[in-house]
Amino acid sequence: MGKIVALCISEKRGTQKISVDKARFIENFGIEGDAHAGNWHRQVSLISQEKIDEFNQKGAEVDKGAFGENVIVEGYDLRNLPIGTRLESGEVLFEITQIGKECHSHCEIFYKVGDCIMPREGVFAVVLSGGIIAVGDEINILT
Repeated sequence: MGKIVALCISEKRGTQKISVDKARFIENFGIEGDAHAGNWHRQVSLISQEKIDEFNQKGAEVDKGAFGENVIVEGYDLRNLPIGTRLESGEVLFEITQIGKECHSHCEIFYKVGDCIMPREGVFAVVLSGGIIAVGDEINILT
């Protein structure tokens, strides 16, 4: 069993996401009010809290949402789940569609620390079934 540690959104692309207590996930779209939501294969981004902790041990001290992630999950190494894996939190059902991403331009974190983990540790998903998730909710691997 995993746990939702943080939920983050941004109203405009290119800005750091801010942490919120709960979020509405919309089927085939993403998070209500998030600039990266839409009808595409990267509706929601997720990252493991454990990977953020390891990164911060290098002196990075990044805040929630600093990598542009929507959902921070504790208890699972998301990077090692295969594409097609489904995750469920309450009524919300995700399907992983992409692992990692190409970093076209280095972010602020890269320039500060010389590294950024989102391109290799972040995963992306579509929302198969919508609903509301709150920080502290359980998240489980289905397949």
